[in-house]
Amino acid sequence: MTMQQLGIERLAEGLREQTKAFSGVVRGMDPERRVPTCPQWRVRDLVAHIGQAHRWAAGIVRAGAAEAVPDPRDVDPGAPGAWPRWLADGVTDLVTAVRGTPPEATVWTFLGAGPAVFWLRRMLHDTCVHHADAALASDTAFRVAPDLAADAICELLDLLCAPGAEAVKPALAELRGHGERLQLQAKGPAAPGWVVTRTAQGPTWERGPAAADVAVTGTVQDLLLLLHRRLSPTAVTITGDRALLDHWLTHTAL
Repeated sequence: MTMQQLGIERLAEGLREQTKAFSGVVRGMDPERRVPTCPQWRVRDLVAHIGQAHRWAAGIVRAGAAEAVPDPRDVDPGAPGAWPRWLADGVTDLVTAVRGTPPEATVWTFLGAGPAVFWLRRMLHDTCVHHADAALASDTAFRVAPDLAADAICELLDLLCAPGAEAVKPALAELRGHGERLQLQAKGPAAPGWVVTRTAQGPTWERGPAAADVAVTGTVQDLLLLLHRRLSPTAVTITGDRALLDHWLTHTAL
């Protein structure tokens, strides 16, 4: 498991930023409206998922052990006017739990024992993607700070390329290959990008530019949304084997 590049304080700040922004987007939306990028959920369910997930992760951190994955449709987040406070309280619960855990302690994660900060990072980036879902559903502008977007891409690649990931999501076995390379190049002077290599044992990734079979260029935010299938490939620049990119996107839904 690759450790995050952002420290606990920035992750906590980022979680507050994204949760507050999400709250602002959903405040005026119909709670019963369906969310196109999460078609099984209404806006109310999306709110319930975020607030519940933060509390669920806090429980894992405190117990150090796995807890049953909750269904957001079983949770009542309250009236829309109460959503901002309810969501903010969930953030506080998680941040407090992580800060109260010794750095050397380990807790349960999807891929084995890991540091408590794993869950702060996971919830930040899950919240970020669902903020994008709400923004897309309401035709509202979505924004995420470049450092958070870059870390979200790193975290996604960590999860997809981790040993044992196929046991959690069997579709990832389709990402095995014979050295095919996918490059993600973010626009900007200080953006080294990411290179994914498909090997017989599974995919690996590293930072930096490199020769690749397909290269995808866009803002770091657009690359993040593309990898989560919240943005069409037509919105970025693709050079090389488009089928390789399409294959990756097809088999990496979390």
